[in-house]
This record gives sequence, structure tokens and C-alpha cells, in this order.
Amino acid sequence: MSQPLTVIGNYISPFVRKVLACLELKGIDYVIDPITPFLGNEDFSRLSPLRRVPVLIDDDLVLNDSSVICQYLEDKYPTPSLYPADIGQRAKARWLEEFADTRLADVLVWRLFYQLAVLRYVFGQATDESVVQKAREVDIPSALDYLETQLPADGFVFGELSIADISIACYFRTASFVRYTVDAQKWPRVAALVQQVQALPSFQKLARLEDSMLRIPVTQQREVLAAAGAPLTRATLATDTPRHGFPRS
Repeated sequence: MSQPLTVIGNYISPFVRKVLACLELKGIDYVIDPITPFLGNEDFSRLSPLRRVPVLIDDDLVLNDSSVICQYLEDKYPTPSLYPADIGQRAKARWLEEFADTRLADVLVWRLFYQLAVLRYVFGQATDESVVQKAREVDIPSALDYLETQLPADGFVFGELSIADISIACYFRTASFVRYTVDAQKWPRVAALVQQVQALPSFQKLARLEDSMLRIPVTQQREVLAAAGAPLTRATLATDTPRHGFPRS
């Protein structure tokens, strides 16, 4: 029997969620070491030289970057496909994935979630309220204005679920932890897509695990996740002392 794949990275991370969603949708067996990159030890640094999550380990193969990992999973486990068959649509799906991983990550995660959650509860530092205010009033609306023009009136972007839909929905899930929701009056297509994707059984399964660890100190999350039935690794690469790194992936 083949060994399950190993994922290193916290459930709260949208980059990790994207990989986990692909694994769940494809029915691939895996275990997870749900650390935050800020608490990774030196073994983590060797596996992830930029100290980013997620990391995927498949026997002797170690992969970094969520987009690289998801493409690897698609190539190795092609059914069900999460990338459009049409070459133009496939390219567009990769662009929307990139837009999510860069622009949505910047405005929803780094300017909002990081400021309101990570700085406070991991590093004990104060939120820069000016960054949060600009994100809410300028940066996020600008990103959503563009995204609204790229989405269909209903359904998934290309008819069938793809990496584009998955990537977009992942960032709004993390933003919801700091009480951000899409205004359906201003951006109805974005709001509808996010709701549709997050209602999928695979996303709901991950959401239950995510909810179990919310507002739990980082050093206690592994124990809580074990009780919730998460498929944890036997050992962890986490330490108790946070350090700044390069957690974007």
C-alpha cells in the first residue's frame, strides 16, 4: 500500500486550503502537520527554504508553492480534473488562480487577516488600523471590481468546478475569520461564486476542522484538531517561539 501524501501547513491558510481542497475533491489520501510557517523549526526551513506553506511531500519528492502543488496533483491524479480541457480556458483558469494568490492574498490576507489576527495573536503586536481601513475602503473594492467582470452570472467560472473557483473561494474563507463578507449588492457574481464553492462537501469538511481551531492558541491547535478527527502526522515541525519569515505561497 502506498504511503499517504504529507502536507505541511495550517488549515487557516488559504494557500494550504487550496491544496487540501484539491486533495479532498480528488479523493487522495493525505496526512497533515498543521503548523503555521511562523512556528516552523529548522527542519521546516530545510523543506521550505522561503519558510512558506504549504509544503507537499510525496515519498522523496518535496514541493513548495500551492500552484505548483495543485498542478502536480492534477498531473498525477487527473480524475476528476480540476483544470479546463480547453487550452484557452485552462490558461484563463491559471490566471484567475494567480490573481487570487497575489491580489486577493494581498488585500484580504496581508492587509486584513494578518493585521487583525496574526499580528495580534501570534506576535502580540498592534494592528495598523490605517492599513485595515485602506484595505476595506480602497484595496478590496478595487480587486472585487475587477473580479466581478471575470465571473459568470451564475455557476462556476467555466461551467465545471475548476482551480479558478477553488482559488477564489479560499481567500474569502480566510477573510471571514475577521468578519469580512462580500457585499452581494455591489458584487453579486463574486458573492454567488464564493457561496457556491464554500457549500461543497469538501469545503464544508475543511470548514469544520477550521472552525474547531478558531480562537485557540497556536500551540494548542494540534491537540484540538486531533480531537476533531484531522488526519495528523505522527510528529510536528512546530516550535513554541514565533519568528517572522516569508509565509506567502
